[in-house]
Order: sequence, then structure tokens, then C-alpha cells
Amino acid sequence: MLVDPRLREQREVWEKKPVLQKIYADYHQRMLAALPAGEPILEIGGGSGNLAEQALDVVSIDLMASPWIDVACDAHQLPFADGSFGGIAMLDVLHHLASPTTFFGEAFRVLRPGGRMALIEPGITPFSWLFYHFLHQEPVDMSVDPLADQPEAVKADPFQSNQAVPTLLFARARYRAQFAARFPDLKIIDRRWLSFLAYPLSGGFKRWSLLPSCAAQPLLNLEEFARPLLGPLSAFRLAIVLEKL
Repeated sequence: MLVDPRLREQREVWEKKPVLQKIYADYHQRMLAALPAGEPILEIGGGSGNLAEQALDVVSIDLMASPWIDVACDAHQLPFADGSFGGIAMLDVLHHLASPTTFFGEAFRVLRPGGRMALIEPGITPFSWLFYHFLHQEPVDMSVDPLADQPEAVKADPFQSNQAVPTLLFARARYRAQFAARFPDLKIIDRRWLSFLAYPLSGGFKRWSLLPSCAAQPLLNLEEFARPLLGPLSAFRLAIVLEKL
């Protein structure tokens, strides 16, 4: 199978980087814990195939075909029947989507009543903005309308993005109200800031890391303790849980 070299590189980094696996295991466990147990889960943006290592009954999709996903398809046009899933899991996907409004309509359609979506995305805080703006390859444009169709570059390449979209949509009262008006039966039931030091120190999917693997879990534990106080100022991630009424 012909695989996009960027996806293959991500998979290679994943396999050789235990510290990254530990940090993402924390993300995956948070998402799975927020979803209904014992029901089919749709993973959107499966990429290099990491969530399926921790969960059964997961259907993993991505726009680009690879050996690590089940179905190659567009998240804006999901090839599943209405109410097919009890849960949807997404990690670093929303800020890559060309039409968030179209996507949420599709996600709502394939969820059963009472089903949930768990998302973990870049979170833009005063501290993380410096890192994302100056040291990360993906742009952060806080001036956009997060419910509008995104620029042509995002439509043309699934690796293009605007990391600001999730924060604008779920952490800004103006757009959160617009989302609620647009999707009144898709309720935000949880929203929290995550990841202060472990994620940036790990280097993410870069080949370098400043964090030893043995220090990952203690640092994650410390972050969870400090999250209520430090989250709005320094978090690198925003976790959202939505429920279909």
C-alpha cells in the first residue's frame, strides 16, 4: 500500500519513542473514559493507528489510506448509517478540518441518541501560544470564524490546519454560544485544559525529546494535580466532551 511519507514518518517516530506513547496513552484513556462503555467507537483521523492499540470495537478512519486504519474516507461525508456509533474519538483532528460545521453535522448524524464525542486538540493559552506560534510548523490564527469554512490550503492538504480553531470554538463565549445555537442537540458536557510540560518537552512527533520516558508518568500526575490552577494560563491541550441529546 502506498502511504503518505508524512504518515509513515509519524508511525516510525511512534514506534521508537516510548515517552510519546506514554503521553498519548494518557490522552487515549481520557477519551475512552468519556465515551459509553461497550459500544462501537468511531475514531476520526486515525492517522498512524495508535488508539486501536488500547481499545476494542474501534472503527478507525482517516482521509488518507494506510495499514493502520479501517476505512479511508472524508470526515465531512461519513460512510456510515445514522446512529451507528455510541462514541466518537478525535485527537488532533478538528483543527485540520476544512468545514467544521459540515463535520459536526455528520458526527451528529452517525451518533446514537445519548452518544458522545471526545476531542483533544491544541489549546491556545498565553504560554502555549508562544510555543505554537514560534516553534511549531502549524499556524495559529485567532482572527478566524471557527464555524466558517477554512482557507483553500486547508481543503487541499489534510496536514494543513489552524490550531486556533478548537480554542476559539469551545473556549470563547461568543463562538460557544454560536455552536450551541447551531447544534442545540449536541451539548458540551465537559471542557478542560490539559498538558503543561510533558507534551512540549517530549517534542511530540519530532524525533527529539527533552523528557526521559521514566519521567513521563510522574510529570503527567503532577500536571493533573496542578491543572485547575495552571490550565487556563499554560495548557497545551483542550479536551472537550459533547453529548447528543
